[in-house]
Amino acid sequence: MRRAPSVVAMLAVVMTLSATPAAADRWWFGGGLGLSFGGDVKYLAVEPVVGYRVTDNTTLGGGLIYRQREDERVKPTFSTSDYGGSVFVRYHVIPRMFLQGEYEYLSYEFRRLGGSTERDGFGSVLGGLGYSQPIGPRSAFYASSMYNFSYDRNERSPYDSPWVVRFGVGVRF
Repeated sequence: MRRAPSVVAMLAVVMTLSATPAAADRWWFGGGLGLSFGGDVKYLAVEPVVGYRVTDNTTLGGGLIYRQREDERVKPTFSTSDYGGSVFVRYHVIPRMFLQGEYEYLSYEFRRLGGSTERDGFGSVLGGLGYSQPIGPRSAFYASSMYNFSYDRNERSPYDSPWVVRFGVGVRF
């Protein structure tokens, strides 16, 4: 059964280490929180991330993923959870625009005919473009759109589309 599309807002928090200035300028920690509620499908995502700026334009990073979903469109209502991780490389073409390549692995649950759930694994190779815009001295709005090159509409997947769109607000502490 395909999941209904939902709008998910991500709130990213980016913190720098309080170490030597050179190290503090290169490492960053953060993550995302996604929420969708008010309809028949409730959704929560928690995604901590760490990155290291290799050069002024290039960042390598990785993160963990946990997603919880409750679907009330069918009876009985059922809950599923997904978990996994990702690694990425981000290259800033110009100060506010970046290219991103990412590999993500998810262990995800899906509902089978008859109502039971089953777990499967899925690896995604993602690539795309992003943009960040400062909205204050320590925060920025960001948006990215990536294509999932591993997506096949004829195979089971944790995604309903090959496009993965992310947006949110980043705050540096």
